[in-house]
Amino acid sequence: NLYLSFPPLPFLSVEKVFASLPQVERGVSKIIGGDPKGNNFLYTNGKCVVIRNIDNPAIADIYTEHAHQVVVAKYAPSGFYIASGDVSGKLRIWDTTQKEHLLKYEYQPFAGKIKDLAWTEDSKRIAVVGEGREKFGAVFLWDSGSSVGEITGHNKVINSVDIKQTRPYRLATGSDDNCAAFFEGPPFKFKFTISDHTRFVNCVRFSPDGNRLATASADGQIFVYDGKTGEKVCALGGGKAHDGGIYAISWSPDSSQLLSASGDKTAKIWDVGANSIVSTFNMGSNVLDQQLGCLWQKDHLLSISLSGYINYLDKNNPNKPLRVIKGHSKSIQCLTVHKNGGKSYIYSGSNDGHINYWDSETGENDGFSGKGHTNQVSRMAVDEMDQLVTCSMDDTVRYTNVSKRDYSGQDTVKMDVQPKCLAVGPGGYTVVLCIGQIVLMKDKKKCFAIDDLGYEPEAVAVHPGGGTAAVGGADGNVYLYSIQGTSLKSEKTLEAKGPVTDLAYSHDGAFLAVCDANKVVTVFSVTDGYAVRIAVSVVL
Repeated sequence: NLYLSFPPLPFLSVEKVFASLPQVERGVSKIIGGDPKGNNFLYTNGKCVVIRNIDNPAIADIYTEHAHQVVVAKYAPSGFYIASGDVSGKLRIWDTTQKEHLLKYEYQPFAGKIKDLAWTEDSKRIAVVGEGREKFGAVFLWDSGSSVGEITGHNKVINSVDIKQTRPYRLATGSDDNCAAFFEGPPFKFKFTISDHTRFVNCVRFSPDGNRLATASADGQIFVYDGKTGEKVCALGGGKAHDGGIYAISWSPDSSQLLSASGDKTAKIWDVGANSIVSTFNMGSNVLDQQLGCLWQKDHLLSISLSGYINYLDKNNPNKPLRVIKGHSKSIQCLTVHKNGGKSYIYSGSNDGHINYWDSETGENDGFSGKGHTNQVSRMAVDEMDQLVTCSMDDTVRYTNVSKRDYSGQDTVKMDVQPKCLAVGPGGYTVVLCIGQIVLMKDKKKCFAIDDLGYEPEAVAVHPGGGTAAVGGADGNVYLYSIQGTSLKSEKTLEAKGPVTDLAYSHDGAFLAVCDANKVVTVFSVTDGYAVRIAVSVVL
């Protein structure tokens, strides 16, 4: 997630949140939760639950109170609460009406990853399933945690659960044991096993009117059952519904159609009554175009690709989505800001090598075209030629034109040692810090290197006027070097309050700010011979 805050200082407040994409994993279904009011949708990434407006997904809210990676989050049918479950087995139920998202209840139904959850239509009971050590599921009252039945009948991990939203209640589960199970209640009791699938059952969902139950599996099949009795009605498509495994299904609001998402890189709409395909959405040919999740909410049809991209499907044009929501699905490691064509853009790099550019006003974003970095992007800066200069753990420094937004193979410089930080200066200079090494580059070519430093360089900044590079060391010192043509010359050493983590010159070049591992920011006055102007301890 990208958080923007604007002064006045010292009271910084979050002005905008540019949300992360869902955290996805190949071969694992991704659950998108829907808002009963139809306004929002939600998903998880890391320890966060991301809530986005479905009409304008740039409007986002982030819940960050889980201590472990969150797997699933779903609204209560009342719309007042969200339940979210994580890999440790913790289930948190929290308020949606206040910005603070106050915790209402917290439970540990079992020890192990929670993979799915479901509410009864009165928002009073919750079923939770997953990878428990002693049991694979639990169903209980939301306000007391008291059990209202047992989830049994499986001998392997349960992947999916759903509860019929009309009375009499029914509950269904799908498991890695290739079976689905049918329950009656409350209290919920195991009724029978459904053994039609030949591979993992990834998703089970009752229709909104409660008349049908659909199950989807890694075997590429979707079976439809009577929602009240569990009797088999049909197999969608007669045999295989998709050429690959099916990871998710979602019913239309009127219960007449079903949306399915598959590893065969397609999503499909089915007319369940007629047992026929209404539309097939071909999402691409790349492995990252596999479809892992889907949601049908009001008139919106959403799917999630293995790339993490969120696709708004167009029923009238199945070959092109209405829109594709992009961003980062892995942690952001570095940022820089630059004005281009009168607009302010934010450039961000993540630990999977992905670089995005964002319109700082609207949050609209995209990635550069072509083949870019293949590993973590550690640092970035925009030089005077409007080139985004980036260094990565793939041992390269790249120069990318911010107007063309297209990676070029010619503008890639291979480093001898892994780079971890860089800074740009006037005159075509780039100073790159590698492990145990400082490299000076001019006009995209290496021209000088210092190997025997006697310290480990961690951060670098070049004075806006050129001529001086400041390098922060893990030894707690800042080393000043003068840039002399195609070489660097050591000039002066400054003392920080701890191992240097970052440093930067002010835009007018009058000050150098240094932050360190001891949470102290030290400001040096350049015009006073780098005398200490102020040192402030930062409490986080």
